[in-house]
Amino acid sequence: MPTRSNAHPLRLPAGSVLFSPGQECPGFVRLHSGSIRVSLTAENGREVVLYRVAPGGLCLQTFSCLIDGRRYSAEGRAETDIEGEIVPHAAFQRNLAEDAAFRAGVFRAVAERFSDYEQLVEEVALTGFDARLARVLTRLATNGVLQMTHESLAAETASGRAFVSRRLAEFERNGIIARRRGEIEILDFVGLERIAQETG
Repeated sequence: MPTRSNAHPLRLPAGSVLFSPGQECPGFVRLHSGSIRVSLTAENGREVVLYRVAPGGLCLQTFSCLIDGRRYSAEGRAETDIEGEIVPHAAFQRNLAEDAAFRAGVFRAVAERFSDYEQLVEEVALTGFDARLARVLTRLATNGVLQMTHESLAAETASGRAFVSRRLAEFERNGIIARRRGEIEILDFVGLERIAQETG
């Protein structure tokens, strides 16, 4: 999406909260670098990761707030250091109405985000948990290592921490991974990918 005037610079370190449930939307976020993690927390405290926003991507929560005047219902947190800009509400509406390229970029990003949601629903409803866990491990690992707590993995897989721990222990017994404090190393990529392809 093209850069527009009237935008305010956005620079935040990893871990910063961009928005929280109940907060009003300050404007349209355009990310130039980094990643934003958007998650929803239930009353019982269980967290589910809805999606991530990368450069060129769109936050569906922000889009809904700008279009319908809603307040945020989820949390957006900088997963890494981020840089970008915030296009104020009035400027966003003007750009959407007058700039065909801006409008096309926004709608294309909305369509891509809905595809992400469809995939999330499909994985939770139709995919076995082991396959879901294996996909998260392969997707988020860097050089075969994943630095993430069991609680965070539970949020990524829409499940409970205890269940994640039990399945990771089984993966470890089968020689697929090795667990260390705050870290998971993938030992058998082929085996993990085989599990990730399971549909039942």
